[in-house]
Amino acid sequence: MRLLLDSHALIWSQDDISQLSPVALAALSDPANDRLISVATVWEIAIKVGKKRLPLSKPFRQWMEIAIADLYLTLLPITLDHTDRQLALPPHHGDPFDRLLISQSLVEGIPIVGSDTQFDAYGVTRIWD
Repeated sequence: MRLLLDSHALIWSQDDISQLSPVALAALSDPANDRLISVATVWEIAIKVGKKRLPLSKPFRQWMEIAIADLYLTLLPITLDHTDRQLALPPHHGDPFDRLLISQSLVEGIPIVGSDTQFDAYGVTRIWD
């Protein structure tokens, strides 16, 4: 199964694994699953680190390279289909990064690993509990 990680799931998988739900941890640990991370998530984390709003256990570049290697992550690019789908989303969620993840999930048919229950209003499959 292909899985799209939300930013907090990625961060917790590296810096505080106890925050992951048992279901999320099992999904991330299953070698049969393909784990993807949106380029938007990489950008979001970089912005928050740059603004000193998100401390990571290592410098950003090193942290991201280790996370990608540890989880065997594939970067999911942002396509025109993803951005176009985002335009049609109802305003349940205001965060632009989350809205893009929702759009990517819907366009690609990929479940999202994350705890944000607001995603459920969009009909995405969310793996958490």
